[in-house]
Amino acid sequence: MPLNPALRRSLRRAAVAVSAALIAAALGGCEQFGDRTGSIRPQATAASAGATDLKAAAENLRARYERDPGEKAVSIAYARTLRALTRYGEAVAVMQTAAVKAPKDEEVLGEYGKALADAGELAQAKDVLTRAHTPDNPRWDILSAQGAVADRMGDREAAKAFYHDALKIAPDEPGVLTNMGLSLTLEKRLPEAERLLRQAAASPKAGPTTRGDLALVLALEGKYAEAETIAETDLTPEEARANVEAVKRIGMRGPAPRRSASG
Repeated sequence: MPLNPALRRSLRRAAVAVSAALIAAALGGCEQFGDRTGSIRPQATAASAGATDLKAAAENLRARYERDPGEKAVSIAYARTLRALTRYGEAVAVMQTAAVKAPKDEEVLGEYGKALADAGELAQAKDVLTRAHTPDNPRWDILSAQGAVADRMGDREAAKAFYHDALKIAPDEPGVLTNMGLSLTLEKRLPEAERLLRQAAASPKAGPTTRGDLALVLALEGKYAEAETIAETDLTPEEARANVEAVKRIGMRGPAPRRSASG
């Protein structure tokens, strides 16, 4: 959602956090994505500076939004900023107002569906995202978001189909590859997940989230030194080390990841 599109409230490790739910699901074979509210969150200087900028942007956009609630461009920009700040409920409210004002606008519906997915409103997100594009004019980002929602609802086969369709439109798109990698992580197919996440991270368009997810999978595989090196691209050495240590601690409490024979 990218969001990187759609897995943010799930089995996902942000650049400054290792999600305990992600590790538990990846190691334990959980059928659904977990809730990121249980994240292990070391201090992150760079991320804190970014958050300060985001908060300032959110305040500016809030003032503009309140002058004309539901206006499309400002609503989308404001909701995206709120989502980046993990203020998912507020993002949903903003896009809901915009959707009431423009109930057939596919761009509005797409952003509304992504906000709902971030907020964990999966059934409603699934419905809204279905209306955010058409079969004769599909959007790769919506397909990727639909795949993420399907993954979180435990429908792996549907998720795979959405991701593959997204890649037909946008080959090598790092957001889609990242979502596919996390889907494989849920199935404990870690070598395959690593391959996709390396491909995603190699893209010039890849951001900290993709690199963080690659570092997570490497740590789950026991490749701790490389995981730290990749994490240090976006974190300080101390923060990167703390994240890897968190994976080690959680991994010790669960069964070892099963490697895929095809990996």
